[in-house]
Amino acid sequence: MVRVRGLVKRYDGHAVLAGVDLDVRRGEAAVVIGASGCGKSTLLRCINALESFDDGRVDVGEVALDPRAGNASSNALQQRLRTRVGMVFQQFHLFPHMTVLENVMCGPIHGLGLPRDAAADRARRLIERVGLSDKLDARPATLSGGQQQRVAIARALANEPAVMLFDEPTSALDPRMTGEVLSVMADLSSSGQTMLIVSHAIGFVRRSAHRVHVLAGGRVVESGPPEEVLERARHPATRSLLADRGD
Repeated sequence: MVRVRGLVKRYDGHAVLAGVDLDVRRGEAAVVIGASGCGKSTLLRCINALESFDDGRVDVGEVALDPRAGNASSNALQQRLRTRVGMVFQQFHLFPHMTVLENVMCGPIHGLGLPRDAAADRARRLIERVGLSDKLDARPATLSGGQQQRVAIARALANEPAVMLFDEPTSALDPRMTGEVLSVMADLSSSGQTMLIVSHAIGFVRRSAHRVHVLAGGRVVESGPPEEVLERARHPATRSLLADRGD
């Protein structure tokens, strides 16, 4: 479903990503962990064509971006990719002048060309799925951070993406609100939604991830099931990361 090979991203001559190889299988919830500033968010943004990259290749389904083939900057290809990928950011990025229902309807109407009634029906189902059916007419400013992030998840799902990317979706939340967002993500994982998640929530990784990738030095240095990577880490970077977090 997602295949990354030799991905290189440089800023001012420094390779933040120095040859990343990573696979996410269909129906898999994969998590990327790593120290702050190691390039985890940059990796997601390259996969979603929000950032250009200097070398390597990204495949999402049948869509491929490859600077060597000269197509990584193709607007048409980038647009095709984004219709297959939903992304949830650290910040919620909801439209403040729209209701919850209107925020979730927006993508299907303007991105997919869905009729308004069909978009509204889809939006209501997704809002109910994230536990906010009583907030259809609420504005984002009246919601808690956890509720806003759940709306953001519903909005990302509204285009029926093949893959969901989550960039530390609980990092901006009060700890009391983190659980409600992780619960929605765990439900998505158990339902077979393909996901690639950047997260520091090791408890969630243990419970809900199918595979863990450790990013260090611009590369994936260790991959495997959570019970293997978190309990029997082989690479020094993984052991150091888990020790710093008390795991």
